[in-house]
Amino acid sequence: MSSSSTTKFDHYQEICATLRKYPSEGDTMGLVYCTLALGGEAGELQNKVKKLMRGDKKLTPEVRNELLQECGDIMWYLAMVAWELGCPFSMVAEMNLKKLLDRNERDVIKGDGDNR
Repeated sequence: MSSSSTTKFDHYQEICATLRKYPSEGDTMGLVYCTLALGGEAGELQNKVKKLMRGDKKLTPEVRNELLQECGDIMWYLAMVAWELGCPFSMVAEMNLKKLLDRNERDVIKGDGDNR
């Protein structure tokens, strides 16, 4: 990942951290809150996609925007999970990219399990 991308990820996370309004008392309260909220936001995205699949809606520009808004909410909470873990957001992206490239190189990009 380029240094510019790293800076953008970390800058995004730092701005997000200034917008936090969730309970964070105790060692893990912020982490628990953000993790639960992340699941909720992912569920909202899934529900909107489910309605597309079911035929309730069409993928109009408006619906596309709604889906992207949900992606942004997911990204915010993911950045805050990393923040609560004391990890720069860029490191999460770099770790994931390294893992995926390694799996691809070993031809195990498909399959089950974290440790393949």
